[in-house]
Amino acid sequence: MRSLAIASTGMLAQQTNVEVISNNIANMSTTGFKRRRAEFQDLLYQNLRRVGAEASDDGSIVPSGAQLGLGVRLSAIYRISEQGNLSQTENRLDLAIRGNGHFPVTLPSGETAYTRAGTFALSPEGVIVTPDGYVLQPGITIPTAARDITINSAGQVFAKIDADAQPQNVGQIQLAVFANEAGLEAMGDNLLLETPASGQPNLANPGVAGYGQILQGFIETSNVNVVKEITSLITAQRAYEMNSKVITTSDEMLSTLSRMR
Repeated sequence: MRSLAIASTGMLAQQTNVEVISNNIANMSTTGFKRRRAEFQDLLYQNLRRVGAEASDDGSIVPSGAQLGLGVRLSAIYRISEQGNLSQTENRLDLAIRGNGHFPVTLPSGETAYTRAGTFALSPEGVIVTPDGYVLQPGITIPTAARDITINSAGQVFAKIDADAQPQNVGQIQLAVFANEAGLEAMGDNLLLETPASGQPNLANPGVAGYGQILQGFIETSNVNVVKEITSLITAQRAYEMNSKVITTSDEMLSTLSRMR
């Protein structure tokens, strides 16, 4: 009975859907997190009567045929790059991107990763790094004697050495933009990696055409909408229950057949 196999694919699909939604809800407080959405495709069809075939010797054509679907499968899990809310922290090394772009950081392996989470700090050497110690490219060092740090919307980093002196420009933050942000590979820790699907990064200063601006003293919150996620969760739960009902009904039909004498 095909309905057992078809309904089982539906249950597996909704189980995956619930897992994606649960990950979104779990990361509702994660800085710079972008919610995900599961997409599904129907499986192959079995032709019980092929559409367009000749129905008789006079050349009449079957107008619609009879195709039986064999279920559903996961096709992709998309990352939704919608801008999250900007929350003021007043921490001088908290940076938010308003618009397009990612911060490039250097991993211990030498690879470059990309992140929207701008919660930076200073290393013992005075270099701007992520909470895990990964250096924000191109590697900006704040002088030890600096009394204050200012980062403008164009990504220029100024350090005030003396109370009466003019602030010194000690570096320039750049942003990376990809042709297909959904093609970036998530590796955890708020980091993304370049893939052939994402295309190569295009680096430029913040504020130029197509690139976002830097806001000092702010962080970008998760773009997860809890109300929408709960609604989607209820919908997925009901779809799972309906598929399980199909399996129960098919089992009852098989039981009826097995009792026939």
